[in-house]
Amino acid sequence: MVSAATRHLRILQPAPDVYAFYDGRIENQRFADHPNWVDDGALSLGIASYALVSGDEALVYDTHVSLDHAALIRSTLQAKGVKRFTVVLSHWHLDHVAGTGVFADCAIIANWRTAAHLERQKADIEAGTLEGPPAISPLVLPTILFEGEMTLVIGRHQVRLIELNIHSDDATVLWLPETRLLFAGDTLEDTVTYVGEPQHFAQHLVDLERLRSLHPAAILPNHGAPEMIAGGGYRNTLIDATAAYIKGLLRCVEDPRLRSQGLREFIAPELEAGWVHYFEPYEAVHERNVATTLSFAAAPSGS
Repeated sequence: MVSAATRHLRILQPAPDVYAFYDGRIENQRFADHPNWVDDGALSLGIASYALVSGDEALVYDTHVSLDHAALIRSTLQAKGVKRFTVVLSHWHLDHVAGTGVFADCAIIANWRTAAHLERQKADIEAGTLEGPPAISPLVLPTILFEGEMTLVIGRHQVRLIELNIHSDDATVLWLPETRLLFAGDTLEDTVTYVGEPQHFAQHLVDLERLRSLHPAAILPNHGAPEMIAGGGYRNTLIDATAAYIKGLLRCVEDPRLRSQGLREFIAPELEAGWVHYFEPYEAVHERNVATTLSFAAAPSGS
């Protein structure tokens, strides 16, 4: 059932058996009147959760930004004949796990790092004190854990779960080897990645090479342009754009001129090549990314 919280949610179909539940990137859209992580970190940039459907089975990749969103995902898939659900969490950040309560009776799969982050922060997440309101209550913890890689079979589809350290140290991407489709979570993003862990930049670049080695035919990120997702996803040059951006942030440490550049100038080659697309709200993300990178670089070693 559509609620006030989900009235702007669009259901896209980027590939056969694949559904994207996309919300955000709508002018003046607000989840709440006060500052909150749903609007500021998710809807302002646009966010999708995905479902892979085959027969009466569905894999749900992330549970979206609220219980209402998750309930709409579940009811939509049930209307398509789905009876068995498997949830995979891309990582522990709030805009990806907020709807776990709707899938409390289902298998919820995550890598061990995601599970550890959620378990450690569970009380604060449910109280709404970790990143402020809204609270996520209940937060249902993963029931099946893996490390490294795991393979699932959803109807006629084989799905590989691959653990990476990009964007966060607990990323899980989905890889469909038969169609070479990559569900990227937050490891890749259009316009630019959101930096929270600059201390792991070196590993981010290593793991981006791992993604490149898959040679994906199409990429579906959780944060991207709805028209690109609806059109089948991104080319593998989205990986190149992400690596180039991280390298640019690293150069900021030694080159003060780069620090004052706006986003358009900072990623001008990637924009011109069409690897990513300019979206103005990412200016604030870029400004924060530069500040985060410089703050880490200036911190005493070992702090």
